[in-house]
Amino acid sequence: MNPYLLLWLEAPLQAWGHDSRFGRRDSLDFPTKSGVLGLLCCARGAGGEERDWLAAWADLDMQLEAFVPTDRKGQPLPREPLLRDFHMVGSGYDDHDPWQNLMIPKTSEGKKAVGGGTKMTYRYYLQDMAYAVAMEVPAGQVEETVAALKAPVWDLYLGRKNCAPTEFIFQGVHDKAETALAAGHRLAEAKARSFALRVVQGDHDGEVLTLTDVPLQFGAHKQYRDRHVTVQRREPGDGG
Repeated sequence: MNPYLLLWLEAPLQAWGHDSRFGRRDSLDFPTKSGVLGLLCCARGAGGEERDWLAAWADLDMQLEAFVPTDRKGQPLPREPLLRDFHMVGSGYDDHDPWQNLMIPKTSEGKKAVGGGTKMTYRYYLQDMAYAVAMEVPAGQVEETVAALKAPVWDLYLGRKNCAPTEFIFQGVHDKAETALAAGHRLAEAKARSFALRVVQGDHDGEVLTLTDVPLQFGAHKQYRDRHVTVQRREPGDGG
């Protein structure tokens, strides 16, 4: 059996896109497999397609649990709504200035975009969430992956580059997902956080989703395939 990494993903803001287009960048309620593997690639300093490396991870398990802050009595606080951030990309630049002109969005041929260079986008973020991710890792890549997470080559972020983590991401190697998530629960309790939802791979009792988040190729021409996950949420009135 392959071991599992426990990854702790905590930040004021996180964003885990799934099927968003450029103008509206949504976020799922939880990290995607492609987002987590992208984080590992950043830690390794690995760019390009990474087809062989991704193939070793494609069929492996990934489970996670989400945690929200609690009040002084230890009761879970209501989830914060998605934060909407409005962006204008390429606005206010002088296209006659060669340096400022570089900041204006253009077509792939280097020409002005249709409708002008300024692009408006709405970007959505999860607020004040923490996730314990149990990630099955190929047995031969444990040491390399742990070393990369402890001393990442590139900056690590939780979905987008403005989502900086506020806790060490690597939290240990475990023999199975259950022990990894149990350690995640202990960390959540120490941080006064309460269970909100669980995401397990495959079809189980709960809300079954089809996500196109298994990366087969990164780089300029990304490729993905589907997987089924089941979301199991805390029922109203349940304790932490």
